[in-house]
Amino acid sequence: MNDTVPSAPVVRLHDLRRSFTQGGVTIEVLRGVELSIMPGEIVALLGPSGSGKSTMLQAVGLLEGGFKGKIEIAGVEASALNGDARTALRREHLGFVYQFHHLLPDFNARENVILPQLVAGRARGEAEARADELLGALGLSQRLDHRPSQLSGGEQQRVAVARALANRPELVLADEPTGNLDEATADRVLEEFLRLVRGQGSSALIATHNERLARRMDRVVRLHEGRLRAG
Repeated sequence: MNDTVPSAPVVRLHDLRRSFTQGGVTIEVLRGVELSIMPGEIVALLGPSGSGKSTMLQAVGLLEGGFKGKIEIAGVEASALNGDARTALRREHLGFVYQFHHLLPDFNARENVILPQLVAGRARGEAEARADELLGALGLSQRLDHRPSQLSGGEQQRVAVARALANRPELVLADEPTGNLDEATADRVLEEFLRLVRGQGSSALIATHNERLARRMDRVVRLHEGRLRAG
């Protein structure tokens, strides 16, 4: 007899809907999205530009309102929370990587990875050690003191990956994380990203329009006409 208790999903979306009104016309971007991601699972979200991938990631990331349906993060129903509680849930459980790195330009690579840890309450020494560990694993040990303007595009995105993973989030959300890089650099950055995510046991939802990159993940789902279907 197997007494193992099944793991609960890190994120569960139920009947997720989002529409916009432009010029008196209502556009349904998400039309009843259903999705569960299990601990340690890396899911590719495929779809062409304009299909609603970013809108869906903003919903999962609790970054904007206007959505209908249920969003559960780590078993917590987000729609039932006030703004402060949603911010705390996001900070404690989620990490983000964007197509454009959005690093703080006045801080060096190391400081960009340290700062979110300090915001989360980690001690300075521990935050510094974690930053050095991640940036070293991403091949940036010699670039710790460089500001974003002194780094290549691939190096900047590696710092963004380290920043997203710094607090060991249960779920990492990535929106076209290599879309602004050439193919060879994109391959290297994605490989390093997936290795680190898997190494710390996090889950990830990675939006992309690149079929080849998507096949390197555990599961592929496609956003088509506002609904998800298996890849």
